[in-house]
Amino acid sequence: MEIIMSARIVLLLIISFLLGSIPFGYLVSKYLKKIDIREYGSGNIGTANTFRVLGVRYALLVLIGDCFKGLLAVYLVKLTTIENINIQLLTGLFAIMGHNWSIFLKFNGGKGIATTFGVILSIYPNIAFISAIIWIVLVIAFRFAALGSIVSVFSMFILSFIFKTPVEFKYFLIIINLLAIFRHRGNIVRLLQHRENKIISNKNYLKKQDI
Repeated sequence: MEIIMSARIVLLLIISFLLGSIPFGYLVSKYLKKIDIREYGSGNIGTANTFRVLGVRYALLVLIGDCFKGLLAVYLVKLTTIENINIQLLTGLFAIMGHNWSIFLKFNGGKGIATTFGVILSIYPNIAFISAIIWIVLVIAFRFAALGSIVSVFSMFILSFIFKTPVEFKYFLIIINLLAIFRHRGNIVRLLQHRENKIISNKNYLKKQDI
């Protein structure tokens, strides 16, 4: 019985990584606009760069797709009736890592923020909604997607204490914050040096830039 359970968990982790690896930014740009998003703007496959290059409609498609990956990965665990938050968090983590290092893009990928929101939404929707509002407010106020992403993910950790979540969830959020900082390390340097470009929609954004 334990062997069967272990096999199910391994299978769920593999599926979660593959789900996370689906590069919605690449697919939306490739099949709807006939371009490779990696050759434009910052070269990132996420929502922010899609917004810069293609505009809000296509960015929303990418946002929904990337969020759904994280949500579905955790939901699959619940469908298997494995009522274990550690397994749910682990599958969520694998989905985020799949997005960050997509097997379909030679282990390149995005920065994992939208997928992170999807994972949190499936476990603690109240925390996900509040942190999403924080992201929206910061991006509207300062026009820096990276700033909104880093602060909103950190807010999840603060909110985990306010809503008295289990310690496993807090450890998970520490890992997620470290991942977010690592993936945004270039943005952080540019923010500190006042060189970070603001997020604006520019459909003539033809040259790949350091963003």
